[in-house]
Amino acid sequence: MKKLFSTRYYITLLCVAGLGLLTVSCDDDAIPLRDPNSGGGTAFKYTWAQTADSLQLATYNNYLGANATFVENNTGNSTFHYWPNAHVLDVLVDGFLRTGNENYKTKMKALVQGIKIKNGNTYDNVFNDDMLWLANSCLRAFDATQDQDYKDVADFLWERIKLSWSDNVFGGGITWKQDTPRQKNAVSNAPAVILAMRLYAIDKNPDDLDWAKKIYEWQKNNLVDPVSGAVWDNISETNGVVTTNKDWVFTYNMGTWIGAGLRLYETTKEQTYLDDAVKSGRTVLTSPKLVSEGLLRDEGQGDGGLFKGILVRYFTELIEQPTINATDSEKFAAFLKFNAQSFYSKGILRPTMLSGNNWMTAPKAGANVDLTTQLSGVMLIEAAAKLDKDGFFN
Repeated sequence: MKKLFSTRYYITLLCVAGLGLLTVSCDDDAIPLRDPNSGGGTAFKYTWAQTADSLQLATYNNYLGANATFVENNTGNSTFHYWPNAHVLDVLVDGFLRTGNENYKTKMKALVQGIKIKNGNTYDNVFNDDMLWLANSCLRAFDATQDQDYKDVADFLWERIKLSWSDNVFGGGITWKQDTPRQKNAVSNAPAVILAMRLYAIDKNPDDLDWAKKIYEWQKNNLVDPVSGAVWDNISETNGVVTTNKDWVFTYNMGTWIGAGLRLYETTKEQTYLDDAVKSGRTVLTSPKLVSEGLLRDEGQGDGGLFKGILVRYFTELIEQPTINATDSEKFAAFLKFNAQSFYSKGILRPTMLSGNNWMTAPKAGANVDLTTQLSGVMLIEAAAKLDKDGFFN
């Protein structure tokens, strides 16, 4: 697939490629090739799949804890956190889909069983978004393996999550936590749309499609800027005062909103869902709350360390959506390619293969890298490997 990029992106990418020659270590050497279109110099070959393998292995070796679950960081904090472990399952699924290596399946199954053990022998959690992350990753694991155990976990979690919808507070929406009836967040709604649509794709239960539509409509009316498609973080009530937090616009909320719209469009063929996703995708490229000089912003470590990776997962789906126009597809692909090349060249500590939370700056040797931060790096390179294989990085 031939892709055309603007002069600005083309020059930027060449600059990044040149810098990359100075920073790649021997564990996944990129091969310099002569550029056939010029009289001299070299083109740079990014080894996306090999680098994804290296990052996956580094994550497993540096963060594996008890019961096949993963710990908070690489510097000795062995605390278990539910939601990052749900995303570990997602990246293991990425690795399995890319390679077909059965070792990924073994790790996936052990992790899901371990999450239940570490969570007090239950998958129930006060945080609805945590359960949504796990339910969504379990359905991806089910699709990849057809192992019914994953589907059973997702079914259990979905029934639990739906209990947190209420019509009498803000006219609908799913609460962030089971015990916060007067706070409803983007992160507990768009992922619920995605989950409902994944379940609908499997079971064809019309109730799941109805749930997806009503959750989507509520979020669009309450937590999405109608002009820009920027996703606001939450709406809450304190002492009788209702506030919509429009200052917090985070990458992961943009990603799940895009993913929700894409799934509803693919099923219903209603153009408005795709238009919503594209509008938000365009804002990702331009909003100073989300990007700086063409690169997704540094949102720190901790919870924020995982935000960019979640956006990348669903932004990749937007790039590969065949019905968006060529101009948007090319711009979106160029944007993600620039982020991936920047991270590949500047944001990975080699040879330990640890990820920086700023994708232009590698962590220093011996520095703390949270599991969340590491996972975003893995997600980015797994996405790059997929987009490259599928012809979007040509």
